[in-house]
Amino acid sequence: MSKSFPKLSDPACRIIVDSAPASGLWNMAVDEALLESVVAEGPATVRWYRWERATVSLGYFQAEEAAHREPRLAGLPVVRRLSGGGAIVHHHELTYSCTLPAWHVLAADARQLYTVVHDRIVEVLTEIGFKAARRGTSDPDRGNEFLCFGRKDDFDVVMQGHKVLGSAQRRRKGAVLQHGSLVLRRSEWAPEYPGVFDCAGYSVSETELLERLSRALGGVFSNRQDFGLLALDERDRAASIAQGHADRQLRNIELGVRDSV
Repeated sequence: MSKSFPKLSDPACRIIVDSAPASGLWNMAVDEALLESVVAEGPATVRWYRWERATVSLGYFQAEEAAHREPRLAGLPVVRRLSGGGAIVHHHELTYSCTLPAWHVLAADARQLYTVVHDRIVEVLTEIGFKAARRGTSDPDRGNEFLCFGRKDDFDVVMQGHKVLGSAQRRRKGAVLQHGSLVLRRSEWAPEYPGVFDCAGYSVSETELLERLSRALGGVFSNRQDFGLLALDERDRAASIAQGHADRQLRNIELGVRDSV
């Protein structure tokens, strides 16, 4: 049965599909710049992106030292997300973010935003032939697992009982950033967490899947979607944010302080 999703006829939702995988530093800086943009009444934006190498992102409130206590993650770059939740090993996945200005009908209710985004992604996966669903129940005893995909939340998208999509949010002056990871294949750094293709036993074109997901998710936020790029000021701001984090990391290394960017 098709889900019912809120619709807006105007203005259009901007869709950005990054053409090439990027560093964790850049990916997180762009999401932060997009949140700043919607705080300043910029357009609602859906972005899909990938990672140039396996990278750990820490939830905003996680201690950075926890990543270094995981021997299997040694040597991987570590970045810090604006959003909370558990750490994620970003590797063989498609990652999305949606940034909404405060006036948007979906910006106010955190649970509704999780629900409509995850339900739309489930619909796309189902249309392709993957048997996916929202978990529908949570497990508070698993809420402190270091890795996000070891936690169990009712919003999780699951296949064969395995979490394949998890998301987190950050709010600022009524605007919201939500981003999440759709795991396609298990990573050698976190092999206990299979992806969509592992659970299904077959794969499809990632290009086709990305195109379907981009259009579908944009349709959650408006009846009109415009494929585009970062504005020049957004790109400049992302570069500034990324450079600031890199400088801080270098200073910490010089001081012997271990910290993520």
